[in-house]
Amino acid sequence: MSGDIWEWRGPSPFYFVSMSSEDSDAIQEIAAGASYGWGAIPVLLASGEQQWTTSIFTKDGKYIVPLKKAIRSALHLGAGDSVNLTVEITT
Repeated sequence: MSGDIWEWRGPSPFYFVSMSSEDSDAIQEIAAGASYGWGAIPVLLASGEQQWTTSIFTKDGKYIVPLKKAIRSALHLGAGDSVNLTVEITT
């Protein structure tokens, strides 16, 4: 999957990539069996040589992928940049 990084400004800023509608629909089909609560789904992500675990969840009908500061720094990415991610659901 690929997408643009966007920033949510709350008490502490967070950065995300929204999945496409098609990718979100595919994940929704297996979400009940993969979710560990509140709709969050554990995933293994990769981009370039970086690999990490996190959980994805829905916002506005699409799954969003949080991007940790350490990952953004290692990949030299920020808000507005496009990123390619490999997403593997882990259970």
